[in-house]
Formats: sequence, C-alpha cells, structure tokens
Amino acid sequence: MRARLAVQLRLATELTSEEYVRQEAWRSATLSQCPLHPQGGCGIAGHGAYERKNPSGVWIPRWYCSEGHLTVSLLPDFVASRLSSSLEEVEGVVTAVEVAPSLEAAASELRPDIELPGAVRWTRRRVSAVRVTLTVTIGLLPVVLAGIELNIPSFREALGVERVLPALRERLAPRLTQLPPPVGFGPRPRPRRRGAGLSQHEVGPDPPVEPPYPPEAQFRAHQGETK
Repeated sequence: MRARLAVQLRLATELTSEEYVRQEAWRSATLSQCPLHPQGGCGIAGHGAYERKNPSGVWIPRWYCSEGHLTVSLLPDFVASRLSSSLEEVEGVVTAVEVAPSLEAAASELRPDIELPGAVRWTRRRVSAVRVTLTVTIGLLPVVLAGIELNIPSFREALGVERVLPALRERLAPRLTQLPPPVGFGPRPRPRRRGAGLSQHEVGPDPPVEPPYPPEAQFRAHQGETK
C-alpha cells in the first residue's frame, strides 16, 4: 500500500486567531489547485478539518488528493507550524528568554503549571526553533539583515515590524518550504548535542530545492467581513 503524504501550505490571512474562530474562517478557505497536479484532473476534494490544541478553537482545513495519496492542510498566518502555539506566543517566549538571567528562570515564569524540567524542554524547543529560523532568514535576506545580531529586537528594527515571525511568514511566502518551523514548512532542524549553548548555532547546508508545486502565496483564504 502506498504511503499517504502530507504537506502544509500557507493560508494567507490578516485575521487574528479570535477573528478566525469567530468567523469560522476555515469553512470559507479554498485551495486553488492540487500541489501535485496543478494542471487539474486529479479530483482533489475537501477532507474536513482538524482542531489545533492552541490557539484554542482554531480548525485547520484539509484537502485530499486520492491520485497522489496527498493530504494538504492550510495553516493560517498566525499559527506556528509544528508547535502548539501561535507565532506571536512563540516570539513572546523567545523575547522573555533573551531578557531573563537564564533559560531556567524564564521557563519557570513561562510555564509555572508544570515541573521545571518539562518547562525547560518546552521553552528550549521554541527558542532553538526560532534561532535556527532567524539564521536561515539572514541567508534569504542578506541585504536587509547583513551583520545583524541573532535576537528578536534586532530583527524587529531591521525589518521595521512589531512582530518578527508573522512578518517573516508573509515576506518569505514563496520560500516557506526552505524555512524550518515555526515560520516555515520545511524540515525540522536536527537536534544538537547536549551541552551546546542556545546561542551557538552553526549555519547548516544550503536550503533544500523547492518541490515542484506552486508557492504557498497562491493558496489564500476568501475572507468575509467580521461578523
């Protein structure tokens, strides 16, 4: 039996998570064409939706191509990929760590509901993912980000934005397959050896060649007015 494939694509939207839930915007999202068969004819069809744990109440629309055994999910711009959080929440975690005396101190403040080892793992996962993303972004936007420090305030100033991660999702829409989570839909970075400092990120290999399907920017939500 052929294995079922799954891809995530961008659902371009200016809605907040609250507006998205209130409008049930996943119901009006559309997929213009199958990623594997842009010429059509494969019969790709809606495949329901699944609920995210966080942000609460957010459902992700899906489509299924029976010919290619492919499931396609459209991820709204405010949702982090591969993490149970919004992009804004992930950025807030990284910002808190950058000003805290230690990652452990930040983790205990961010997740007082769980024991410290679990809070540290939860926090480190987000910090590591974002810093890898920022490193890759410097290579994708060398003119704008040349010589920049690897922290959120520096990126906010260089890009002229209040929130870095949502801005990168929009600005790098055609290249999201080259970006790792939580902004992009590329592969997760390989785990680093224990003992390596959070700020010691080596530049990895060249980003993978983009797959033979249209850029995420072509898959957009048909947004109605706020109800």
